[in-house]
Amino acid sequence: MMMCVHFSISSESLMMQTDDRMRKKHSLNSRSVSEEYCLRDRPKEDATKMKNKVSTSQVSGRKKPWSWDPYLEDERAVSAPLQLFNEFQTFPSSRNGFKVGMRLEGIDPLHPSMFCVLSVAEVIGFRLRLHIDGYSECYDLWVNSDTPGIKPAGWCESTGHKLHPPKGYKSNEFSWENYLESQNAQAAPKNLFKTQSSISGSSSGFQVGMKLEAVDRKNPCLVCVATVADIVDNQFLVHFDNWDDTYDYWCDASSPYIHPVGWCQDQGRPLTAPQGHPNPENFTWEEYMTETSTCAAPSQAFSMRAAHGFQVHMKLEAVDRRNPMMIRVATVTDAEHYRVKVHFDGWHERFDFWVDSDRPDLHPVGWCARTGHPLEPPPTHAGVSEQKSSVAQGVCPTPGCKGIGHIKGAKYTGHHSAFGCPYSDMNMRKEVVLPDRLGGEKQITFIPVQFVQKTKRLCPDEEEENDEKIDNTHVENRGMLAGYEGTPRLRGRPPIVKEETSTQALGKRSRVPSRFAQSAKYLRIKDEEDDIEVDSVISGESLNLISSQIFSADGSFL
Repeated sequence: MMMCVHFSISSESLMMQTDDRMRKKHSLNSRSVSEEYCLRDRPKEDATKMKNKVSTSQVSGRKKPWSWDPYLEDERAVSAPLQLFNEFQTFPSSRNGFKVGMRLEGIDPLHPSMFCVLSVAEVIGFRLRLHIDGYSECYDLWVNSDTPGIKPAGWCESTGHKLHPPKGYKSNEFSWENYLESQNAQAAPKNLFKTQSSISGSSSGFQVGMKLEAVDRKNPCLVCVATVADIVDNQFLVHFDNWDDTYDYWCDASSPYIHPVGWCQDQGRPLTAPQGHPNPENFTWEEYMTETSTCAAPSQAFSMRAAHGFQVHMKLEAVDRRNPMMIRVATVTDAEHYRVKVHFDGWHERFDFWVDSDRPDLHPVGWCARTGHPLEPPPTHAGVSEQKSSVAQGVCPTPGCKGIGHIKGAKYTGHHSAFGCPYSDMNMRKEVVLPDRLGGEKQITFIPVQFVQKTKRLCPDEEEENDEKIDNTHVENRGMLAGYEGTPRLRGRPPIVKEETSTQALGKRSRVPSRFAQSAKYLRIKDEEDDIEVDSVISGESLNLISSQIFSADGSFL
């Protein structure tokens, strides 16, 4: 009996001890889980605390959201009047109805004579990033959705223009219906495009094949023999005789870069003969037009464009040419008859650039807010503390840059180092060339070495002898506009320097293909000097600063 009682007591004691151990074990396990959770999350909490500390430290110095009205008041500045902007610059009358993936036709800025198959790759506000189907993103382009340079699918067939299909397709076998089905895509509706009836002006008087004299937009010292190669609406394509289409540009009858046959002779200026002409020194229009069975565009077809009304210190919104996905607060710092010099507020003046006053990359104050496009305020608005903290947190070290965009274009949306920054000293010193997407060894200068020219005039050898003529003659200003401050040189030709012009007359200068080899050699040497692993000649999978560089330089449709 006693033994049973003892056993019972022992069993009860054992059960109590077991329960205690279970409770202790559960308590230990719970504590271990809790401790493990705490240990695992502590770095996150610490990081959050550190982030909060940084944020807290910035709150006191952080300013209110940026807006135009207080900024103009603080700067004692005025916005450019709305009437100074044309219909492609001012507030749009309709909304942007394009959607990502839609297909359409449009002009290739690097080959202005070609209409290509395009797809909408990105939509920001009233702007589009267009992709040339079948090719690298480095050839993508930014345009406003109302640009006359884009057309609905089937436009080329209906107007007799040749459509260049995506890579891998044959022109004579391409069908929009089959292509859209294979891509599971839809064509952009026709009602989204700017109609011809809404485009002012006329190209009457010009016909395809007519001859004229035109400024080479990539080498503005040269006025060359040219031909009207195509006409669309009120625009026509200027082609330089015996040169490929990479130098072509679209313009209208009022363009300051075109002149009737005989203009150079009347102005006492040299005329550059067509490439390969047997006797360029003694070129005459009469003989040339007889040999080619062509005629001159009538002088009455040319019209003088009225000078713009932009004035120095006026504020506006402008597309960043080095990073065309962005629009920045800008100021007019200089002006000519048909061009303005744009400065991005808060940025160094080395980023300033000249642009035609009618370019669609210029907009009135409030355009971004009206169209739903982000506007980049001056970097100084962020405050010194925020700029320093951004650098400390691994963002781009270039002052003012937020790490948005990339020197290699649309393939990358951002960067964190000077190597990928479009504004870094390293990339400002590099001249980047783009391989021709159509193949071959030809390369196109895409981003020139940035430099600031002390004079507005183009030709150093003509500064002294033509000072009075250029300053006092209105007609002279029409043809010899400055254009080298950041303007890309698609011919691969180096800038015209005084040493060369002193030994060879401008009219005798030969525009030969060997310039390409010379340019490539220069780039290779420059890369070796910079000691950079990635060379300046960027592959076709690399770069897309098209819009900014090409659009503001060539006066094309887009």
